[in-house]
Amino acid sequence: MSATETLAARIPEAARDLRLNLQAVLRDGTLTPTQRWGVAIASAIASRSPALRDALVADAAAADVPAAVVEDATAAAAIMGMNNVYYRFRHLVGLPGYEQQRVGLRMNRLVKPASSRADFELFALAVSAINACETCIRGHEKALRDQGITEEQVNDAVRIAAVVHGTAVALQMPE
Repeated sequence: MSATETLAARIPEAARDLRLNLQAVLRDGTLTPTQRWGVAIASAIASRSPALRDALVADAAAADVPAAVVEDATAAAAIMGMNNVYYRFRHLVGLPGYEQQRVGLRMNRLVKPASSRADFELFALAVSAINACETCIRGHEKALRDQGITEEQVNDAVRIAAVVHGTAVALQMPE
């Protein structure tokens, strides 16, 4: 049994669907295996679930996912944790003056990832969906489509993010 399956077995019966969905989204879909694992790891970090993160990282290593992908997933979660707060604030306030302010936040990793630009964008999109940042979601979705990523692939990335986030919530439920 994989580390993720062992952890998922702890999900209470009330959230049984998440156990099944987690297995499905990590196994199937239009994304490559490395993209699936990277999206899942970034999503677990964004969902603030160390146990789920550790299980996914262990299973990604067992699946021969390159260290650069795990590194980018981790970096995407951190950078988007910052960007999602900032850009969501600007969007929600909706005042033109804030749009004119200098951003002044370093985010070089977005343009120079350790793996691939498209993969990093997928990881960033997943984190932005979890953090509900409309500005970032729109920007990353457009960047992905400009790089040839299909709507189906974008949809699969967000499905993984949703299931991983739901799993993180379910793991906090009383058993």
